[in-house]
Amino acid sequence: MERGYQVTFFTQHDRKHGEKPLAEWLLDTLKGMGIQGATLMVCAEGVGHHHQLHTYHFLSLQDQPVEVSMVVSETDCERVLGRLNEEEGLALFYARTPVEFGNAGGANEVASGP
Repeated sequence: MERGYQVTFFTQHDRKHGEKPLAEWLLDTLKGMGIQGATLMVCAEGVGHHHQLHTYHFLSLQDQPVEVSMVVSETDCERVLGRLNEEEGLALFYARTPVEFGNAGGANEVASGP
């Protein structure tokens, strides 16, 4: 068992960083940093920090909430947040929660993880 953090980033489908959708840019950045495992979740609804409802619309995905979540060691968490804090023009809300993580089960196959 290891200790680290679950970090979840919250954004919307239509937000971009440079020419890419923000969530896609974030996944590419994490991959480029050697972070093993991040999950993009497309959400049905959410309430933003201005108390506005963001929701999936059949005809438009613009306002759809999106989360990118990862479980990482403390060292990797600090590396990622440091890298993002250096990124010009980036504004991305996140939540960081302390977690214990590991692999469960007796199978010989190694489960994917941080």
